[in-house]
Amino acid sequence: RWRGELEMATEGDVELELETETSGPERPPEKPRKHDSGAADLERVTDYAEEKEIQSSNLETAMSVIGDRRSREQKAKQEREKELAKVTIKKEDLELIMTEMEISRAAAERSLREHMGNVVEALIALTN
Repeated sequence: RWRGELEMATEGDVELELETETSGPERPPEKPRKHDSGAADLERVTDYAEEKEIQSSNLETAMSVIGDRRSREQKAKQEREKELAKVTIKKEDLELIMTEMEISRAAAERSLREHMGNVVEALIALTN
């Protein structure tokens, strides 16, 4: 009994295949689309690689710009420190700011130097 059903199924499959082959007027058999999607995937990968290269070159440029900016800022800061070191301040003024504002010697000295030794301006800046 199984054998008869199997034979009938095989015969039916053959008939269906024959019908599909003869029904289309001279159409070439369709190729599986796996190869087409592979080409499309390859194209996407290539596009991604090109974008990645562009991004990496932009990154290198940005890093060099940041490095240049940092070095200029550091150089300007060093020059500012040299200028501030040249400013003369009075010991009494320094002690006055330290006691009145209750801040460290370094903070008081910095404020005085930034205001060219002017005690009043330094105190006003520290209170604001």
